[in-house]
Amino acid sequence: MTARFGPAGNCEDFYEAGYKATIQAPQYVKEKGLDAYEIQFGRGVRMSQPTAETLGENARQQGVSLSIHAPYYISLASPEESKRDNSVEYILQSARVARWCGAKRIVVHPGGLGKLSRADATALASVTLKKALDAMDEEGLGDIHLCPETMGKINQLGDLSEVIALCGIDERLLPTIDFGHLNARTHGGLGCEEAIEKVFEEIENGLGRDRMQRIHSHFSKIEYSKGGEVRHLTFVDEEFGPSFEEVLNVTVRKNAAPVFICESAGTQAPDALLMKQYYDRIRSK
Repeated sequence: MTARFGPAGNCEDFYEAGYKATIQAPQYVKEKGLDAYEIQFGRGVRMSQPTAETLGENARQQGVSLSIHAPYYISLASPEESKRDNSVEYILQSARVARWCGAKRIVVHPGGLGKLSRADATALASVTLKKALDAMDEEGLGDIHLCPETMGKINQLGDLSEVIALCGIDERLLPTIDFGHLNARTHGGLGCEEAIEKVFEEIENGLGRDRMQRIHSHFSKIEYSKGGEVRHLTFVDEEFGPSFEEVLNVTVRKNAAPVFICESAGTQAPDALLMKQYYDRIRSK
């Protein structure tokens, strides 16, 4: 089992290297020494079937695994049924593109809490996710993993225990563990390897060893304030964490093989490469 590393979308270096279109991303990723790429649909699912199929073929040729980030405005626990139904449709749109391009994982933001308690919001979000899975099954898309993400702001649904609970409704669900988000919402709580190891242990206790080893992951250093996440940073920052070295040390000790998608601010691919190079060094020891 080997972890994979890649960027979220196209970074500044992608365009500086002369690339222009997302269908070229797999070649760029491969040339950088990486092997994963996350398609960004944060502001809406806008990719035609021919484009998705071309992207998928390019990824297969380069040995790059694809994942998809579903729209940011998904709200699994909205008090408005129409918004929950729309969220199911956005997930379904993402799954169709995933089928066309061969992506196997779709990252989903749980959304806000509104006026609901955290427990009630988690319960309602679980119902919405089940509807999304049913809709995917009806279209023959049930082999694609939905990956609820841990969120960075305290007033959002998506702390670690809530994401584990959401994934508990079906074995096909994999958690997206955003270590930067967890560190931000706990005001630096992932500042040591012991705390990071507890994250892996909580996943294993809640979802089993197999899913712990196969988690999807986002990583970046993130500035935070009282309410949690403020903004994504780059690896140059020395004030905010977490440490990617400590995360990867624990990853190797736990014999886990996540897909690590780097979400640094504009330096996603170069920073992802730093992660992969460090990972390869410690695994070879």
